[in-house]
Amino acid sequence: MDIAEALRDFLVSRRARLRPEEVGLPAHGVRRVAGLRREEVAALAAMSVEHYTRLERGQASRVSDAVLAAVADVLRLSPGERRYLRSLARPVGIEEAALPTDRRSNMQHVLDSMVLTPAYLVGRGGTILAWNGLAAAVFADFSRVRPDRRTVGRLVFTDPRARRLYVHWEEKARETVAYLRTEVGRWPHDPGLAREIGELSAHSAVFRRLWDEQVVQESNHTKLLLACPPVGRLSLSAEALYVAGHPDEVIAVYTAVPGSDDEQALRRLARAVVPASAPASAPVSTPTADPAGT
Repeated sequence: MDIAEALRDFLVSRRARLRPEEVGLPAHGVRRVAGLRREEVAALAAMSVEHYTRLERGQASRVSDAVLAAVADVLRLSPGERRYLRSLARPVGIEEAALPTDRRSNMQHVLDSMVLTPAYLVGRGGTILAWNGLAAAVFADFSRVRPDRRTVGRLVFTDPRARRLYVHWEEKARETVAYLRTEVGRWPHDPGLAREIGELSAHSAVFRRLWDEQVVQESNHTKLLLACPPVGRLSLSAEALYVAGHPDEVIAVYTAVPGSDDEQALRRLARAVVPASAPASAPVSTPTADPAGT
């Protein structure tokens, strides 16, 4: 991914959504572009126009953290957008993010112990590395999906079952795009992630539209409504639990309200499932583009 281009597109999109009167500036006069001008952002952030222009051109290494914070304040960035801006301005090299792979069986044991909780381990770029039996029963039998296709983005946008599973698929699609954009900001030099973004852009008009909107992940907590054939509709809360010492791995866990019909449905499913058949110690291929789909 071109970091300079990503930084420029993000800043341009965020100043374009603000009206002058929202930040205390007069709204009169003819404007050739929507939103705030560069010089207005610079003045409000107490920096020179040249300094802000360099930032918008991707030359963020010369910009201090204080200046980044000032720009974020002016553009009224949300907490998620602030994190994304910082990740673009302070990118991590892919060599710094390499993770050991000798601990997968341990993680599989952790997942299998969650007998009433659908859960799976997600690596960089949404690669699904391991899962428990209940996750396979609720979402998909991941063992039947080719490892190089086993990513959150590909399952949501290229697997037709996703539109039946997620009752509010458009919301899930937006959430997925926001997650992937945040991942790109964290790991901008990851070639597998870049290939996936390119593939999904070519495959899905919805993905392209949402990607162009520059949506960014705001929270690790979401709610979703699923149409799960064995038990009917399931309302679950999702949490992303980060794995200590492994910054690009999270465990996605899905829970039901205690005592609810949804919890009882999970109990019925749990009695019918077995531990995940694919051991987490198995090697996982780097995602590659495959126009043939899942």
